Amino acid sequence: MATEVLVPTLGESITEATVGEWLKQPGDPVAVDEAIASLETDKVSVEVPSPVAGVMGQHAVKVGDTVEVGAMIATIESGDGAAAAPAPAPAQATPAATAGEQAPAEPKGDAPAALSPSVRRAVLEHGVDPATIKGTGRDGRLTKEDVAAAASSKPAAAPAPAAPAAAAPASSGGRNEERVKMTRLRQTIAKRLKEAQNTAAMLTTFNDVDMTAVIEARAKYKDLFEKKHGVRLGFMGFFVKAATMALKDIPSVNASIEGDEIVYHDYADISVAVSAPNGLVVPVIRDAQALSVAGIEKTIGDFGKRAKDGTLKMEEMKGGTFTISNGGVFGSLMSTPIINPPQSAVLGLHRIEDRPVVRDGQVVVRPMMYLALSYDHRLIDGREAVTFLVALKNAIEDPTRILIDL
Repeated sequence: MATEVLVPTLGESITEATVGEWLKQPGDPVAVDEAIASLETDKVSVEVPSPVAGVMGQHAVKVGDTVEVGAMIATIESGDGAAAAPAPAPAQATPAATAGEQAPAEPKGDAPAALSPSVRRAVLEHGVDPATIKGTGRDGRLTKEDVAAAASSKPAAAPAPAAPAAAAPASSGGRNEERVKMTRLRQTIAKRLKEAQNTAAMLTTFNDVDMTAVIEARAKYKDLFEKKHGVRLGFMGFFVKAATMALKDIPSVNASIEGDEIVYHDYADISVAVSAPNGLVVPVIRDAQALSVAGIEKTIGDFGKRAKDGTLKMEEMKGGTFTISNGGVFGSLMSTPIINPPQSAVLGLHRIEDRPVVRDGQVVVRPMMYLALSYDHRLIDGREAVTFLVALKNAIEDPTRILIDL
């Protein structure tokens, strides 16, 4: 007897999703509540659990198909899967094999169907054996980053002996292209960013900040901090806390426009851009103004881990009154970040690099970072934007201000 697997409720106002990956193939044994598929919504990936234990039946939809809530996507058959897997088709000799040539080898280890399309492409491109790679994704699954890391650490193969000139294959000289359908998450990101450009009167103001004091504080206390709080002390904790203080002083930066009204918030829900396998996601630190640096670092660390695993919840990415995006972790020196509607401002952080600056009439070298505040000029004046950046700069260059709320 077969049990139908239906698309679960995906969240408020979300009625459909895209099939991102099949985690179980026909014939695989399945435990009750075990994830059998991953669906991509506008915001996050959602895993579909099996309603019963048994054997994976047939897939009713393919990867990339759009499915609605309540639709049947697969069946679970009764049994334990011992004899349910389809028998492999007998090998057939290819023309190349009959001519004495060796056909290209498939990757060993996990069957290609058990890997996501992007991971499968990475395995083929880098020529690595997926069975030899330890996956860091959810339930030990491989990610593109795992494959790339394995490829970079693989010793270079010895050059093959030169073949006779007559046997060398002729170069085709062709140029290849690949078309890959945009994920639902990437489509939503593109739509929202373009809406922000079309709606807001967007402007970016820059400043720089001397990171000496924060770097020294981090170096001095990082071991004690991690021992006490169980999380590493990073720079984002300082910036989020400093931003909440500056937002309190300049409330328009934390406000939003709704129709012909300005909505001011007496709380700071800080959206932080976090890297996920399919792009950046922006979970929200609720009431960040009430959290300590340790509480902020714990929240961000949890977001980062679950973004990588694909287990962030949709409600965790709703709302937000101000966004901080740290492009410095990827090496960015300067950028003009785009507002995350309906918010009115976004702070861009960048890489830290030693630069000559003047201090007390002397040229000295300091670890400097550029700050960029993009904002909606309909609501925020240039004076307010500059004042916000200066307040943030002062708090970072003298972290005691954060401690005494100055």
